[in-house]
Amino acid sequence: MSDHVRPAAGPTGTLLHQRPERWLFRGVYGLVLASAMVAALDATGDKADPGPDALWILLSALASGAAHGFAHVIAQRASADEAATLSRLWSVLAEWPLVAAALPTVAFLLAALAGWWPENTAVDAALLFNTAALLALGTAAARIAGRSWPYSCRAGSLDMLLGVVIISAYALLE
Repeated sequence: MSDHVRPAAGPTGTLLHQRPERWLFRGVYGLVLASAMVAALDATGDKADPGPDALWILLSALASGAAHGFAHVIAQRASADEAATLSRLWSVLAEWPLVAAALPTVAFLLAALAGWWPENTAVDAALLFNTAALLALGTAAARIAGRSWPYSCRAGSLDMLLGVVIISAYALLE
């Protein structure tokens, strides 16, 4: 059996059948965004309030996804061969992986709201989960590209470390 993974063939125009690099890009962006925001919660020193914090992260992810999709709409407008509004709507809706990647962080904060654990534990759990997800996505990206397992694991580890650096820098700025 080969040590390479072949990309799956299939339709690329639907929301659920996007090319892997597109959903990986948006998923990683959403993970880093949610992680940076939840890390900033821990750095502010304000009184913990997991409900509004979860809403803040969810709305920020939605706004970021909408802004990224809107940027695609503007870029498509410059293309003479681009069809009218339906393809532009799909450009905005195609940002769903960015929002989906932020949902675990929101769930951890909602668990704190429900009293399952303190918010600082929810923040730590979200950061741990998101860091592991960055490792998994980095490894998956290399495997999709046909790389070996050792190479993919190294690439995923480096991707995770870069994500941690970005998240830490953002939290320090807050």
